[in-house]
Amino acid sequence: MSSAIKPRNTGTKQLFNNPILEKLSRTHIAVPLVIFFSYATGLLYWNVTHTNLNPITTVSLFLVGFIFFTWVEYNVHRYVFHMKTYTELRVKMQYTMHGVHHEFPKDKDRLAMPPLVSITLGTILLLVFKVIMGDFVFAFLPGFIVGYASYLAVHYMVHAYSPPKNFLKALWVNHSIHHYKDGEVVFGVSSPLWDYIYGTMDMPKKTTA
Repeated sequence: MSSAIKPRNTGTKQLFNNPILEKLSRTHIAVPLVIFFSYATGLLYWNVTHTNLNPITTVSLFLVGFIFFTWVEYNVHRYVFHMKTYTELRVKMQYTMHGVHHEFPKDKDRLAMPPLVSITLGTILLLVFKVIMGDFVFAFLPGFIVGYASYLAVHYMVHAYSPPKNFLKALWVNHSIHHYKDGEVVFGVSSPLWDYIYGTMDMPKKTTA
């Protein structure tokens, strides 16, 4: 489990012997941010020019998509990235997907999912949600994608910069708890909402008299 991995403040790790795969496993944070904000903008443009959704419906679905992403973020982080490692295959999968990040949390090239993987998942989501939601997807999915891009931005900042002296400092504190104190709590990065709902915030344990 990644919670048992001792974090290192410097360095990186080669994951693949193949240089092309190794290169594809890394990305500068600006690349996915530009891709996904552009993707969301394109979907919203299509929504305005090719659907009959009114502004209120569009804004409402956008917000629902954004909030839905925070729920997906929490669950993927908790149950996929921190999967139970009871077989050698799962140990390798978990380390490749997320454990390496826990070991080298300041490796800036691995603070975001590689764009090729993200674009593939985004395309699949568009096709699936289009079948389920019809034209509503062109308002819902942009919110979901902006939620994802916002998560990437927050995740990069909490690892690359010192915490600000305002209410946003809580995001830095929460993620530091997850990395340096207990990897089985505080799974939300962009928001602690679902940690509070599911009881995985780092709450002080009550002592009995």
